[in-house]
Amino acid sequence: MEYTARQIAELLNGKIEGNADITVSGLSKIEEGKKGTLSFLANTIYTPMVYETDASIVIVNNSIVLDKSVKPTCTLIRVEDAYGSFARLLEIYYQTKQNKKGIEQPSYISQSAKYGTDCYIGAFAYIGENVKIGNNVKIYPHCYIGDNTAIGDNSTFYAGVKIYHDSVIGNNCIIHASTVIGSDGFGFAPNSDNKKIPQIGNVVIEDNVEIGSNTSVDRATIGSTIIRKGAKLDNLVQIAHNVEIGENSMLAGGAFVAGSSKLGKNVLVGGQAGVVGHVKIADGVKIAGQSGIGSTIDKEGLVVQGSPAFAIGEYQRSYVLFRGLKKLNDRVKSLEMEIKKIMQL
Repeated sequence: MEYTARQIAELLNGKIEGNADITVSGLSKIEEGKKGTLSFLANTIYTPMVYETDASIVIVNNSIVLDKSVKPTCTLIRVEDAYGSFARLLEIYYQTKQNKKGIEQPSYISQSAKYGTDCYIGAFAYIGENVKIGNNVKIYPHCYIGDNTAIGDNSTFYAGVKIYHDSVIGNNCIIHASTVIGSDGFGFAPNSDNKKIPQIGNVVIEDNVEIGSNTSVDRATIGSTIIRKGAKLDNLVQIAHNVEIGENSMLAGGAFVAGSSKLGKNVLVGGQAGVVGHVKIADGVKIAGQSGIGSTIDKEGLVVQGSPAFAIGEYQRSYVLFRGLKKLNDRVKSLEMEIKKIMQL
C-alpha cells in the first residue's frame, strides 16, 4: 500500500516541510534510504543525512535545526518524538502485513473444533479434536494444534509450530516458527531399563506471552507447566516439566530451566544460563549469561553470575583474583626457592 506524506502527517499529528503528495510504500534506515521509502531521524549525529538520503519522507523531531541555505533531498514531517512516531508506524505496518484471514487449503480442521471470527489457518495446518480457537487467531502453514487445546483471542502461531494436546494458550500470544509446546517432560525411572514415566499434565501459557523459534516447553508429569502473563522466551530456550515462569520474566537464547523449578516475577535470565531442578528464584533476580544456578535464591532483586552462581560483586572480585593466580603461583614458587636457599646456609 502507498501512503502520502499528508496521510502520515495526519496520523502522527505532524507538520510537513516539502511535497505533501509524495508517496511511500516501504520503510528504510535513513543512511540506506531509497526512493519510495519512509525513514526517521532521532539522533542528531545523522542530521546531515537529510541533505543526502534517497528516502522520500523522513520523520524528524520538532527541535531539530537545519541549515536554511541547503535544501533537504526529502520531504520532512516534524513531530514531537520522531523515534516514538516511527515505532507507531512500524506497529501499523506490521499489523497490516499480518492481517491474514481465511482458511487455506489443503488444511485439516476437525469437525469438533471451533474457531472464532477473522481467523487465519494456513495450508497444511492440522487442527485436532475439540480444539477451541478464539477470534483473530493466526495459524500459519504446517502448524499442528493437538486435541483439546484452547487458544485465546489475537494469538499468532508461525509456520511449523507444534502444540500438543490439552495445552491452554491465552490472548495476544506469539509463538515463533518450529517451537514445540507440550512435548513430554524428561521423566524416566532410573533403573536398568530407564522406564518412562507417563507425562499426563499439560502446558498453560497465559496472556501476552511471546516465545521465540525452536524453543521447547515440556508438559507436566502431573499438573501444569506454566508460563505466566507477559513472560518472554527467546529462541532455543528449554523449559522442563512442571516449571513455572513468573509474570514478565525474560529468558535469553539458549537458557534452560530444569524440572519443577519456579521463577518469580520480572526475573531476567541471560543467554546460555541454566537453572537446576526443584529450586525457586525470587522476584526481580538477574542471572548473568552462562551462569549456573544450583540452589534457591531467596533475595529479591539479587544479581548473580558464575557457575555455581553467586552475587555478582563477589564474583567480579573473585575473578580478579582468579586471573592473577598464575602470578601468585610463580611468586609462591620463587619464595619457596628462596626459603630452601636460606635453610641450606
